[in-house]
Amino acid sequence: MNHVMFKNLKVLELASVLAGPGVGQFFAELGAEVIKVESLKTNGDVTRTWKSSGEETDDRSAYFCSVNWGKKSLAIDLETAEGKQTIYKLIKGTDIVIASYKPGDAEKLGVDYETLSAINSSLIYGQITGYGSQNPRVGYDAVIQAEAGFMFMNGEPDGPSLKMPVALIDVLAGHQLKEAILIAMLERTHTGIGKMVEVSLIQTALASLANQSSNWLVAHKLPQKHGSAHPNIAPYGDVFKTKDDVEILLAIGTDRQFQDLCQVLKSAALLENPLFSTNQNRVKNRELLKLGLILCFENFVSTDLLPELHARNIPAGTIQNIKQAFELPEAKDILMSSGNRIGIQTFIARSQSWENQRAILPPPHFGQHNNDIIENLTADV
Repeated sequence: MNHVMFKNLKVLELASVLAGPGVGQFFAELGAEVIKVESLKTNGDVTRTWKSSGEETDDRSAYFCSVNWGKKSLAIDLETAEGKQTIYKLIKGTDIVIASYKPGDAEKLGVDYETLSAINSSLIYGQITGYGSQNPRVGYDAVIQAEAGFMFMNGEPDGPSLKMPVALIDVLAGHQLKEAILIAMLERTHTGIGKMVEVSLIQTALASLANQSSNWLVAHKLPQKHGSAHPNIAPYGDVFKTKDDVEILLAIGTDRQFQDLCQVLKSAALLENPLFSTNQNRVKNRELLKLGLILCFENFVSTDLLPELHARNIPAGTIQNIKQAFELPEAKDILMSSGNRIGIQTFIARSQSWENQRAILPPPHFGQHNNDIIENLTADV
């Protein structure tokens, strides 16, 4: 579903890869005109070339398509006077800029906040950096995962440290920047004046540690690797295989849910064992509990067990691959398509008043909209 809430909004995307472009697609999905500015010198966003082994796509790789729906592509060289003038003309009618340059580069190219806001004082300039505007280090999601503690916690006990299979810090930083931009837009309705807002990957990562940060800051317990198990709850995140070799994950959060689980599994031994009577006891004796649950699950076929678990509101689900995940009815509601290309929305909230829809542009080819954009600029002069 594509909304038209921001149909009169113009966004200039001076960003590449994932975090910034994800913010750009968010505004495009809500009806904004989003112009993605790409470098002639580098043949555009680097993710256009990030193709998996055997992938046969054009200059719109699968990775590029993940966050570039609904945009127009403008290919220019910002190191030339002509390129700069094109941006300066665009800025006069632009509401939001999304930038992801490493510190100092925007100033060198003449597209920093100070320069652009002098042309348009109502401009909101959203900036993503790796470590803040005062630190020249370039931020990469995998490195941030390593430095912020995620990789240290991620993996099996005594196993190697692992990064997550999605660049989740980039995704979360994009959400942080959306929030900052929306707050700045709200302020602008009162003041008429724009501002720069900034989000760093490292602070995004640290802020996203959630309960694991409190495990250290409050309880002074250094989080360790637990596989998929939860450090504070059991059995939560543990996976068990049924008689038909289906993997089922449990997310038991209360004593009542555990009691209901034991009843469904027909295990009086687990239900009546004082070692498992409370969550604190189950966490303390999690390995013994896991052995008992393994034996229980082996007695059931998944097609019989899962309906019973769901009927009792016991949090459990099968381990599915992405193909299976996109066969869910909930997935079909948030897919976008253009020709034979399919994408997924980045904004999934729903409200009756947002039902107004429009067709959304497919991910653009490199420089696809140069003529239209530049001709419109010439006509406006």
